[in-house]
Amino acid sequence: MAETKKCPHCSDRKKLRTEEERKELLKRLRRAEGQIRGIEKMIEDDAYCPTILTQVAAVTAALNSFNKELMACHMRSCVADDIREGKDEAIDEFVKVMQKLMK
Repeated sequence: MAETKKCPHCSDRKKLRTEEERKELLKRLRRAEGQIRGIEKMIEDDAYCPTILTQVAAVTAALNSFNKELMACHMRSCVADDIREGKDEAIDEFVKVMQKLMK
């Protein structure tokens, strides 16, 4: 299982991801990045607005997919580990993150 640890240089926590987690997350981000580059090209080429909007919806879906994958990793490791260690504040932190995502 991946570990969480505190960065010695700051107060933010760090997450040591498995190679599999890292690859999956980066794959999803790169997919969205490619779609955004496609939108830029569409703007440069004066593409029809509904065509661009369809591509923007695809980027949104790709980022939502990324969020779901990252959230699942976070729940399985960081939140679960904190709860096992008696750090119930992990639940409050998770709720705050969910509230931000659901705006």
